[in-house]
Amino acid sequence: MTERGPVPAGANAIYVFAVCWNPDLSAVVGLPGVTDEAPVSSLSLGKLTAIVQTVRASDFTDEVWQARLSDQRELERYARAHHDVVSAAAARCPTVPLPMATLYHDEERAREALGKEAGRFNAALKRIAHHAEWGVKVYAPPCPREDTGQAPIRHLTPTDRSRPAPGAGLAYLNRKRGAQERREQSQEEALRTAEAVDTEVRGLATASRRLRPHVQPSGERRIQVLNATYLVAEHRAEELALLARTLRERTGADIELSGPWVPYSFVGEV
Repeated sequence: MTERGPVPAGANAIYVFAVCWNPDLSAVVGLPGVTDEAPVSSLSLGKLTAIVQTVRASDFTDEVWQARLSDQRELERYARAHHDVVSAAAARCPTVPLPMATLYHDEERAREALGKEAGRFNAALKRIAHHAEWGVKVYAPPCPREDTGQAPIRHLTPTDRSRPAPGAGLAYLNRKRGAQERREQSQEEALRTAEAVDTEVRGLATASRRLRPHVQPSGERRIQVLNATYLVAEHRAEELALLARTLRERTGADIELSGPWVPYSFVGEV
């Protein structure tokens, strides 16, 4: 949706944070947003309302934005400011977040472009109304360590040192094979547990998405075997927390539950 192009000197643009169903905006209007130029305000779209802010267009050209993306601290600041506005709106009513740096040249262009997507916005708002997003992660236990136990030390004669101990090579291979089999068995059990957890949580959720498991930091022995997000009705939040505790006790697995979040994952491509 973002409009790009030549920017006249001193021109402003309309930054859009989200689209809502005509909310009580007392907790949103006046927030600082992403710039000091003007506070957050609203833009009527008929039965919908856009949460917007007037910004300097020159601060959001392709060149400036690409430079900002390479500055971790500045990018984090913008992301946090954007999320704060979206969260404030979502606390009041169903809210469809828009991507960072969604801009239009003026209010008229914003109202026209967003109005054309009213059907999609309404469908997304209907889907997420009175719901929140929750994350569930499941980790496999640390892989069994290979047995490194040493055989009892015995004094060797010069003749003994010149030849391998009987069966030493076979014993080594058997240990390696056994360690590999234990690792594979542990991984298979963890994957079965992950599928069982996902099945049970999906039974409670309205919708779900499987995400790519995160690669764990160096030195972290746990392996993430499930990274999923679920759209859960607000009145079932306590039921979800209880289910997570029950699954931990039943499976012995390391299960992380996080949320509730604004349902970014379930608003579709808007």
